[in-house]
Amino acid sequence: MAYHPTRRGALLSLVAGAALFAALPALAEDVTVTFWGSYGNGGNSTQQDALNATLIPAFEAAHPGIKIKYVDVPYDSLLQKLTTSAAGGELPDLVRADLGWVPQFADLGVLVALSDAMPDFKALADATYPGTLATNLYKGKYYGLPLDTNTRVLVVNQAALDKAGVSAPPATFDELKALSDKLKGTDIQVFADGGLGGWNLFPWIWSGGGNVTDPELSKATGYLTSPESVAAVQMLVDLYTAGQIPNLIIGNQGAVGTSDGLPAENYATILDGPWMAGIWAEQYPDFTPVYAPVPAGPGGSISVVGGEDIVLTTASKHQEAALEFIRFTQSEQFQIEMARTGQMTVIPAFADKQAEILPFLAPFAEQLKTAKSRLAIPGSSKVDGILNAELVPAFEGKISVEEALTKAAAQIDPLLSGAL
Repeated sequence: MAYHPTRRGALLSLVAGAALFAALPALAEDVTVTFWGSYGNGGNSTQQDALNATLIPAFEAAHPGIKIKYVDVPYDSLLQKLTTSAAGGELPDLVRADLGWVPQFADLGVLVALSDAMPDFKALADATYPGTLATNLYKGKYYGLPLDTNTRVLVVNQAALDKAGVSAPPATFDELKALSDKLKGTDIQVFADGGLGGWNLFPWIWSGGGNVTDPELSKATGYLTSPESVAAVQMLVDLYTAGQIPNLIIGNQGAVGTSDGLPAENYATILDGPWMAGIWAEQYPDFTPVYAPVPAGPGGSISVVGGEDIVLTTASKHQEAALEFIRFTQSEQFQIEMARTGQMTVIPAFADKQAEILPFLAPFAEQLKTAKSRLAIPGSSKVDGILNAELVPAFEGKISVEEALTKAAAQIDPLLSGAL
């Protein structure tokens, strides 16, 4: 039976779930739960160290008889390793999965539906951000729980705004367009982004009052092609045509990237995530980014969810023990320890404590309250390719935005119906 979460009583539910977690008895015999992930990705061992040196020992001390064997796999290799292992029936008990992978592996039948397997699933699910939880929903069941998250917000170079005589980040579509007008005649462009996939485009469509599909994820035609969706994309095309968005957005690799272009005052604003703070602190120590909500349109200020989920595979021979560790990942102890390493908590009740550790995360936590999941379908990666391919001609003025979105929707519809 499908579980549809509510926000009411989320904190009380979390407390109830924690009480259940603490009260469960030790297992009858020693078991080892294998957990694959990419916490050490990129050679940064901070997250992996927190897991291996602090969190796993704490869990094992509280759960005699359960050992957690964490296996770090480079992110670029993890999806292929999981796919090969699924085909060979050699999956681990638990996986830290990119949120885009959950429907893909649920469709293969190699994940356990946690909404069926966990009596306390509702308590745990109600405590998380709705957008992060939605990344685990596939065909009426939830196949994971959020583990860590992120989102995109508007990141601003205040010095660029000062040159336009503007004191605050643009809070609405109209203010973004007004800022564009004030930047004309300077060498600063109002906005930049690195593509036209869902990660890039969906915040504008949703904030513009449009949608990508119907709520049931059964069709894009009529939603991606709605007047609201068309108008949101048209705003970006108009800014591009006016020279206020660089051709980086249509894939020109020669353009200055957003990570360099914002601190260098090539661009006044970009959309980006919390990971950029550390990069800028190292590469541009004199640059102080300003974080603000995605500019609001008729639909409000809505961004897109990123991050990872934790899933249990059907190959697990120790499901009860593995579920115990999943519960532990939702605890304040786990979430806040990982927040110290830069991983954002998936639980809004912990956001204030997270902000005490890393204050710059507060605007991201606020944006997560309304952020939405990309399409939770097995072919979600194909959607990005379709959008990029069909929208580039619209930005180049060769076809209308409505025509481009109509072509894209016609190709996305079969992905939603499972025909491809």
